[in-house]
Amino acid sequence: MAKTPKQFAISSKLQENMCLLAQSQVFDDAEELLSSILGISMSAKQIQRVSECYGAEIENKVHYLIKKETGLTAPKIEELTYFMPDGSMIYTREEGWKEIKVGRIFQQKDIVKIQEDRQQITRSLYVCHLGEHKDFLGKMELYAERYRKKICVADGAKWIWNWASDTYPDMIQILDYYHAVEKLCAYAGLQYPDEKQRTKWIEKQKQLLLEDKVDKIIMDIEKQEPETPEAEKAQDNLLTYYKNNRNRMYYGTYRAKGYLIGSGAIESAHRNVVQQRMKLSGQRWSVKGAQQIVNLRVYKKSDRWNEVVDFIKQAA
Repeated sequence: MAKTPKQFAISSKLQENMCLLAQSQVFDDAEELLSSILGISMSAKQIQRVSECYGAEIENKVHYLIKKETGLTAPKIEELTYFMPDGSMIYTREEGWKEIKVGRIFQQKDIVKIQEDRQQITRSLYVCHLGEHKDFLGKMELYAERYRKKICVADGAKWIWNWASDTYPDMIQILDYYHAVEKLCAYAGLQYPDEKQRTKWIEKQKQLLLEDKVDKIIMDIEKQEPETPEAEKAQDNLLTYYKNNRNRMYYGTYRAKGYLIGSGAIESAHRNVVQQRMKLSGQRWSVKGAQQIVNLRVYKKSDRWNEVVDFIKQAA
């Protein structure tokens, strides 16, 4: 049976340090750091037990709040807010490669221009779930209910758009511009063997996308005769993707309103929140253990570590 926090007989400050190290380091490295920096001997296994325990406490709290529909009663925030959900894979002992859903939530005011062509997001709230998208979306909704003006920027996964349309009909939906361009390039690579011709065609389509002319792109591609069976398949894929998402592809309009049109922020979240810890060399996660540690990491990256400290103090 797993221990509860009150059974550890370890000071709250030491438990906090153990959790802080565990959310960023392999457990063996956390053991070494505790010893070398603080002169405290604590086994990697004990660090794992303590950190997973509090990761489980976070999971229990989130499910409790979802059940109580806490988000529904939260005061509404008027600031325009982005929701970027996506999935990536981590390896688990029980199920092999398994998708972890990641969500990044941030407000328009938190996007700061640091160079002429570069922006930085100064503050974000992260959500992670290793498992079914319905459970992940329940976690997202816990926070989404707080915001009155919402934008979803995503890569075209059906479950994301279904959620946005069914749950928040007024949410602005934007297909990630770079995924739209990627589909164009996949088709062009098969249809135009000549590099100059291919590059010229792609640049023209990218400009049309930025002018809200997705319908023209669709009509023009429908008139083209595929050069090979592979090009024909890519053409079909491209047309289906664009037709299914045409109402999410008015990039000129979005940019004129100051909206983000790319989901680079969620790609960054995968790297910084998930991969930098969960894909370190030698990691072999159980499904539960992975969720528990990523919960700690989410709270740290969301600037909510004080809530973990409160958990620990209450339990110690």
